[in-house]
Amino acid sequence: MTGTGQQPSLVVIGNFDGVHRGHQAVLEAVSRLSKQRGLLPRMLTFRPHPGVTLGRQAPALLTTMERKLELIERACPGIDVVVRKFTSDFASQTPEAFVERVLVGELYATVVMVGLNFRFGRGRAGAFGDLEQLGECHGFEAIAEPLVSDSQGTWSSSRVRELIKTGDLDGATEMLGRPHTLSGTVGRGAQRGRTIGYPTCNLADVPEALPPFGVYAVLVDRVTDDGAQALAKGVMSFGVRPTLPDADPLPLVEAHLFDLDEDLYGQRLRVHLMARQRDELRFDGLAALRTQIDADAAEARALLASWEPDPIFGGAWA
Repeated sequence: MTGTGQQPSLVVIGNFDGVHRGHQAVLEAVSRLSKQRGLLPRMLTFRPHPGVTLGRQAPALLTTMERKLELIERACPGIDVVVRKFTSDFASQTPEAFVERVLVGELYATVVMVGLNFRFGRGRAGAFGDLEQLGECHGFEAIAEPLVSDSQGTWSSSRVRELIKTGDLDGATEMLGRPHTLSGTVGRGAQRGRTIGYPTCNLADVPEALPPFGVYAVLVDRVTDDGAQALAKGVMSFGVRPTLPDADPLPLVEAHLFDLDEDLYGQRLRVHLMARQRDELRFDGLAALRTQIDADAAEARALLASWEPDPIFGGAWA
């Protein structure tokens, strides 16, 4: 917690991975209702993803915790976010113990807001009806916020992941309310791009869900302890670089930044995926590769021409 003490609160519970538009609708409801009731808006979220602790394969994340907290604050200013370590002991609590120890004993919940599909307690034994009954016993109101849907189904983090996996960036952007973002620290590579006039920033240990191999038009922010600031427009490649026979076989995220000559090694970047341009291809030598990159860069410049940093985001792209 952030030092808010025993102040009565409206607690919303969930992972909120990606903070997509369905999540944003919930957070707007939290902000509105907490003001009406004079309550502290508070979120309970978890680290790591519960699937890790429960032995399931954890999904690729849409946002890092740092980015998630930033987006949550943007959607619900002033919210107190409680990041709870999701351990096996925590997962083994009964629904009653979770309510008594956490919601009432730690978070001082007067109102608890969840999605209609919310489950809680050991073995996911508790449903919304159980939360309502426990609320009557412990003096809080349980509210189920309707899930946001369209003709294709419910808006969910898993649906966004599938859109990214298949390369449907327009669909992912529509559901997220912003472009999907990759992040990482710039590492040193073989510097082959420099030899053909296209130096690149290689991102190490990208934690977010990755798109299919290919070439993308991107907007890039530099991230410091003071926040994110727009750095450059560019073109990004993700893949195994099949034209280079001695390339590292591990997939690599590398971005060429337009009109920027700066040493970025060791710096943190956010790369916003604005458009998918083409699949990864194998070329007959570096000259043919250079010709294609020329075309990719020209196309990316045209696609990104109208974009400017947004003051709403503190000078970052998104």
